[in-house]
Amino acid sequence: MNDLSNLNEPKSIQGIWSGTRAAGFKMASEPLTCSLLRTLATSKPGGSFLELGSGTGLSTAWLLDGMDSKSCLTTVDNDESLLSVLRNNLGEDPRLTIVCADGDEFLRSLNGQHFDFIFADTWSGKYRLLEEALALVSPSGLYVIDDMLPQPNWPEGHAEKVAHLVSTLEHRSDFRITKMSWASGVILASKL
Repeated sequence: MNDLSNLNEPKSIQGIWSGTRAAGFKMASEPLTCSLLRTLATSKPGGSFLELGSGTGLSTAWLLDGMDSKSCLTTVDNDESLLSVLRNNLGEDPRLTIVCADGDEFLRSLNGQHFDFIFADTWSGKYRLLEEALALVSPSGLYVIDDMLPQPNWPEGHAEKVAHLVSTLEHRSDFRITKMSWASGVILASKL
């Protein structure tokens, strides 16, 4: 089995990759993680989705490809130039709300809301405001993070932050987690 063959990428991916390269963005989600996101999204029909860290929309495209017509996705990033790539390729999808905002401020504004699926691909909701993000996950909802294996772009001291985050999630009693040393390193957490 070759997990990189026949991924059946969403149609918008080529345009997004072109815009990603033109923007010089080097922190795009990788295809295996994106494929997993699509598969997991399919398990939440009519779901409410939140993506923290849109980037240029690569993972957004895969999430949308797995969602049904009654689902909705809010994606948040603080870089309008990156979001312009996303808007140009995915902005017509009626299930999608694109927000340009500081991730921490946006998370704080969601007090009391709930999501069936959160993909945290930035510091907000992952290394900062983790408790706030996890409180937004509905019962039986999913919280997904990636980049848990060493990455060449990690700043000095980041490995310790990752280890602390993994330990924190391992010791929670309100989530069941699976750690996958696969792709960029994924943790999948399901809320009890």
